[in-house]
Amino acid sequence: MPAGRVPGTDVLVVGGGLAGLHTATALARRGHDVVLAERRTRLDGTVRTTGIFVRRTLTDFDLPPQHLGPAIRRMVLYPPSHRRPVVLDSAHDEYRVGDMAPLYRTLAQDAAAAGVRVLLGTRFAGRRDGRHALHGPDGTTEIRARFVVGADGARSAVARELGLDRNRELLVGAEEVYPAGGRDVVPAFHCVVDPRLAPGYLAWVLDDGEHVHVGVAGYADRYPRGMRQALREFAATAPGLDGVPRPDGGGVPPGGAVPDDGARPGAVGPAPVERRGGPIPVGGLLRRIASPHGLLVGDAAGAVSPLTAGGLDPCLRLSEHAVDVLDEALRTGRRDALRRYDGAALRARFRGRLTMRRGLAMVRTPATAAVGVALLRTPPGRAAARRILFGSGSFPDP
Repeated sequence: MPAGRVPGTDVLVVGGGLAGLHTATALARRGHDVVLAERRTRLDGTVRTTGIFVRRTLTDFDLPPQHLGPAIRRMVLYPPSHRRPVVLDSAHDEYRVGDMAPLYRTLAQDAAAAGVRVLLGTRFAGRRDGRHALHGPDGTTEIRARFVVGADGARSAVARELGLDRNRELLVGAEEVYPAGGRDVVPAFHCVVDPRLAPGYLAWVLDDGEHVHVGVAGYADRYPRGMRQALREFAATAPGLDGVPRPDGGGVPPGGAVPDDGARPGAVGPAPVERRGGPIPVGGLLRRIASPHGLLVGDAAGAVSPLTAGGLDPCLRLSEHAVDVLDEALRTGRRDALRRYDGAALRARFRGRLTMRRGLAMVRTPATAAVGVALLRTPPGRAAARRILFGSGSFPDP
């Protein structure tokens, strides 16, 4: 698209993550002209999601199975001491982890095949008089679009330009992925509640038998020594790494010294094959996610479970709703069709999880975390944990 030209399109989608690709492809398949602008030069570059797909998503959406890891049925919850964990086994395949780089490539190919014009290395620079400025490799382009979709992440520029709500409560996460094939292991998702390593959230080891994901997430202002340090400390002592060479060779005791240059002390384990991370909105679905000129999907709309911080199922379900609303608006010429894309109505169904989010955010000491995990050992606690972790309520059907 030559710089300076003012082409037109039905929908401009800003952001080439899962929400943006899904929305753009579905609209194109319904016969609409769609342009997708993504600031990265490669969709398989930086990955900002852990890539965990839950059972409900795997059942309802057609995801390429070749880019999904083995199924996981076991969840193990640990107190800070790692002693007496709560083990939950499901009768169903509950989780599969996406190999996100090739998954994005496949979805981008599907988008192009559907007719979406994909512009990589192109940044959304604002909206004025019905035109949208895009900064790309060839300079600045202005494009006319009947509607714009903000799929540009937790700190959405499209939300700002459309005068919509923006995420205020954010966690930040970091994860390293290691090869771990060739072992006889029961795939499991290990989660540690420890406010020293993951203030307001969890630290985790996810082992599906092919790869091991080691990560931490929490409120950024509660990491006095930084998230990188917390990730190193957790990797040195994390449960669920039996038979896997520790990322740092086991050379960092809890609270021990770590080189400032990022080297892995005494490293004997494998180097990570991938690093993932980024901001995670956990304030619940935003109230104002649409205007007569466009709407928000995915993280931009806060479509993430406030408690579990799972965002892939909500992003796909909200994107489906966005496609239905935009399709109606485009076919009828009625912009007021976007009124039924109502974040406030959907947000009301998150009251329980928002309350639990506030409770988890208040866990600030290891003793409190230990008490919380002890409660999960009781029959009511186990039932509640199973309902949250193995249930189908990650996002309401609009």
